[in-house]
Amino acid sequence: MKTVTDTEAATGINCQHFINGQYMESFNTESFENINPANEEILGSVSEGREKEVDLAVSAARRALSGKWKSMTLAERSKTLRKVGDLILERQEELARLESLDTGKPFWLANSIDIPRAAYNFHFFADYMTSVGTEAYQQDEVALNYAIRKPVGVVGMINPWNLPLLLLTWKLAPCLAAGNTTVVKPAEWTPMTATVLVEICKEAGVPDGVVNLVHGFGPDSAGGAISEHPDIDAITFTGETTTGSAIMKAAAPTLKKLSYELGGKNPNIIFADSDIDEVVDTTIKSSFINQGEVCLCGSRIYVERAAYDEFLEKFAAKTKELKVGDPFDETSNVGAMISKEHYERVLGYLDLAKEEGGTFLTGGKKADGFDKGYYIEPTIITGLDRGARCVREEIFGPVVTVIPFDLEDEVIGQVNDSHYGLSASIWTNDLRRAHRVANEIDIGIIWVNTWFLRDLRTPFGGMKHSGIGREGGAHSFDFYSELKNVCIKL
Repeated sequence: MKTVTDTEAATGINCQHFINGQYMESFNTESFENINPANEEILGSVSEGREKEVDLAVSAARRALSGKWKSMTLAERSKTLRKVGDLILERQEELARLESLDTGKPFWLANSIDIPRAAYNFHFFADYMTSVGTEAYQQDEVALNYAIRKPVGVVGMINPWNLPLLLLTWKLAPCLAAGNTTVVKPAEWTPMTATVLVEICKEAGVPDGVVNLVHGFGPDSAGGAISEHPDIDAITFTGETTTGSAIMKAAAPTLKKLSYELGGKNPNIIFADSDIDEVVDTTIKSSFINQGEVCLCGSRIYVERAAYDEFLEKFAAKTKELKVGDPFDETSNVGAMISKEHYERVLGYLDLAKEEGGTFLTGGKKADGFDKGYYIEPTIITGLDRGARCVREEIFGPVVTVIPFDLEDEVIGQVNDSHYGLSASIWTNDLRRAHRVANEIDIGIIWVNTWFLRDLRTPFGGMKHSGIGREGGAHSFDFYSELKNVCIKL
């Protein structure tokens, strides 16, 4: 793949499959265009894989399970993973530019968060893997039981478009640490950094066939072929809830292990005793960073009535200061939405909010001043009923709703009245209240007086329609490995 180091050289980038250590086109030479959402220009072409390419990739991954990869010591595999992280940092600016071109997010954001975190995912699991243990039990004087951890096998990875490299490495690093091989399918809208990452893995010393990449779409394309393939042992998926349901249905006949991080309609619960200025500063980020295209964004904001007016005044004023602009303008706070399809979907929700009786304190429309590109103003909506679709459904854009509440039990009920249960932020200086509310809400990831503060050892994942299973630290190894118990009669 031709790489780029500046935006002027950002056309004609062709993304091919990577199978058994080699780039290759599709057997039928089919491809599709990769569009820059910031200006609607064609970045290049992407090979479209189907069953034949997935079959070839799975065969390569299956062979690699019993090859050089299996014989590498724990220390050797750890060193290799650390090298992957090092090489990501060596190519940080290039990868950040590719990520920005693909997604429409500000370059500064990709360069300061996405790419460094992608490298850290490899560095973290390179270290963590050396201390992962199992368990042993002595059964009186009769027997000794101990567990052996083995790779789960060939893992299919179907990855999202909002944080393409960060979330791919969040899965790939522990997968490789546990000794598995993989077939990766990046989102069709964001193919470029994954195409570079597989090259980096090879340069770092990952043997051929361990990491394979097949581009394509979902059903009747690469995604469907991965979901249905009988020789893929597990699938990990981050993305939209209905897509997760479709993958589960396709994977059911072969009884694959599944790990899902799905949609969210995440609440921010703001009590009047909190520091409102601190709350506003963080809520600006949790609402609008990455154009609101983050599964953990707090898009349902509940504010205790005593602080409601002060919060809204300060929050709206700060939101109006945000600059929507060219991703490569260092003063831009908000970039472009990922695609025309998603852009129109979010605008549709803004029209719906008007129909539902909402009031726009800020935004509510496409951003002015752009002849091309998919830009939407950061939008704050008030006046909606708790049952409104814009309150209940995942919009996944720079759009939040704000609703007042009076009682602790009242807001707990509103937060739990949702199909989703991914993340939440609780803002209060009352320690007992923080513990009570955290215990009562049906949410997988809860922050108190902060947002997106991550320790990679902790369990990451959602409840209800927001996911299946947990990732992070030992929880990742639980998914990417199988435990065998050995009983020795003494």
